[in-house]
Amino acid sequence: MNPWLLILIGGIVEAMWATTMNMSEGFTDVFWVVVTILISIVSVWFLNLGTKAGIPIGSAYAVWTGFGTVTSTIVGIFLFDQMLGALQFLFLAVLIGGIMLLQYVDSPKVKKN
Repeated sequence: MNPWLLILIGGIVEAMWATTMNMSEGFTDVFWVVVTILISIVSVWFLNLGTKAGIPIGSAYAVWTGFGTVTSTIVGIFLFDQMLGALQFLFLAVLIGGIMLLQYVDSPKVKKN
């Protein structure tokens, strides 16, 4: 599997745990706390798989958190009616551009297991 795809899956899962963390009502709803913890472990596991496949940790972490940030923002807009101002939109676009450029310049040497 493409190591960047592993990182992107981890970023999506990271957005899921950010969403469930929000639903935990400040870590007071035990069900959502447990779900958040389990999902965060899965997210970090995908980050780990991507780095083991050869993506440098700095780039992998930047893409993982950046993609999670973008996805969390989209979820916030659609599920929680959060607004996105012009500057936020601009900086999110810069973040997306940075993520794309990191993928372009870091062509990992995929390790064989």
